Amino acid sequence: MKKLENKVILITGAAMGLGLATAIEAAKEGAKLSLIDFNEKTLEETKSFLKKTFPETEALFIHADVSKETEVKEFVEQTMKAYGRIDGFYNNAGIEGRQALLTEYDLEIFKKVIDINLMGVYYGMRYIIPVMQKQNYGRIVNASSVGGIRGVLNQTAYVAAKHAVCGITKNAGIEYSKYNILTNSIAPGAILTPMVAEAFKQMNPTDPKKAETDYAQSNPTKRLGLPEEVAKLVVFLLSEDCSYISGQTIAIDGGQSNLYGNL
Repeated sequence: MKKLENKVILITGAAMGLGLATAIEAAKEGAKLSLIDFNEKTLEETKSFLKKTFPETEALFIHADVSKETEVKEFVEQTMKAYGRIDGFYNNAGIEGRQALLTEYDLEIFKKVIDINLMGVYYGMRYIIPVMQKQNYGRIVNASSVGGIRGVLNQTAYVAAKHAVCGITKNAGIEYSKYNILTNSIAPGAILTPMVAEAFKQMNPTDPKKAETDYAQSNPTKRLGLPEEVAKLVVFLLSEDCSYISGQTIAIDGGQSNLYGNL
């Protein structure tokens, strides 16, 4: 039997990067999908791709902004109307923001990073956890980052939000595991997604590929991670195979976080 056979999985930030990779992996594992994204164009592209690649997979495609509480409430209601339950929630939508020192960080961008990366995560949990309580079953995976377990130069807003995501995950694990709702977060390192590619462009606008190569040399594996590698971890945490893990943040970074402070 497939890991997510007939499970309803809701994914935010589903039209690209780690969200799209997880949607593909979840479809392979038999899930019914509710896919949320802010970018209408990429969401339509994802819709066309998934319908062509997985024609038997049931899927909703919903345009929404996770930083807007009313829109989060609405996409949860739409998913419930279509499927009657939500078994797994990949709370993935996020942005990187800008590269700048703490005292020079643009305040509007700082607020936007917090609104999407922190409040968006909170709103999703706020409206999906009650659904899972009624079911006495649920799996939640929050997207943190290695920036949620250490500092990252020039990314104060991102680091602040991702540390908070780890904290929310711990509290949800304490408060809701008794309802068989297991909440964990993942802390990816540098994974080859469009968002990470943009960060390398900011680091070295004239030669972003060199920035990528140079960064990879500090990793024990001497390479960056792939989205599908992260997706496999997320699908495990969304499945019934994850039966006694809750409130944890799991790094998926090739072991690089073990080196911090020792370079």
